[in-house]
Amino acid sequence: MSRKFRLGILGSGKGSNLAAIAGACEAGQVPAEVAIVLSDVADAGILARAKERGIHARFIAPGKFRTKLDDEAERAYIAALQQAQVDWIALAGFMRILKGDFLRAFAPRVVNIHPALLPSFPGLEAWKQALDYGVKVTGCTVHLVDQGIDTGPIIAQQIVQVLDGDTPAKLHERIQEAEQELYPKVIAALLRGEILVQGRKTLWKR
Repeated sequence: MSRKFRLGILGSGKGSNLAAIAGACEAGQVPAEVAIVLSDVADAGILARAKERGIHARFIAPGKFRTKLDDEAERAYIAALQQAQVDWIALAGFMRILKGDFLRAFAPRVVNIHPALLPSFPGLEAWKQALDYGVKVTGCTVHLVDQGIDTGPIIAQQIVQVLDGDTPAKLHERIQEAEQELYPKVIAALLRGEILVQGRKTLWKR
C-alpha cells in the first residue's frame, strides 16, 4: 500500500475548500490525509470544520501586522507544520501574505487557490473586482506560491460566467463551487507527480 501524503491547510474563513479537500481525501480521490489545519482567526469556521472531522486544528495569532505574519508567528506556523510532518501546504482563503522564512522552509510545496483568472484581479475580493470591471467571465486559479502576491506559476484555471444581475455574493458563491471542484483535482495531480513545473510554465503529464 502506497504511503499517504500529509497535507497542512491554512485558512482564515469558513473552510469550504477544506471540506472539499478533506472529503476528496476520505473518498480516495486525493492520495493524502489532512494532517493539520491552522488559522490566523480564533473563531474561523475552518477550525470548527476541521475539528468536526477529527483533524488537528489550531489558532496561531498572526502578530502585530494586518496583512502578514510577524516573525514570531511565522516561526510558530513553521514549527507546527514541521511537527505535523506535512508534505504539501494548501492555502484555503488564508488572508496573510507568506514570504521569507516560511517559503524557504516549504516552497515549492505551497499551493493556493485564488477566486479570479490570474493575472487578472489579484488581491482581495477578486470577485467584486471582476464584477466592477465588467468582465463577462471570471473564475478561479490554482497556483504555486512565490514571494509575490498571487504571482506564482499557474497550474490550472476554471471559468465561471458572469451573469446579468449578478451581485458580488452570487458571483462569489459560484466561484466557490468551481474552487471546490478544481482544488482537490489539482492537489491530487500534484501529489501523484502529474504536474511538471518549468519556470513559469506548468505541464500536465497526460
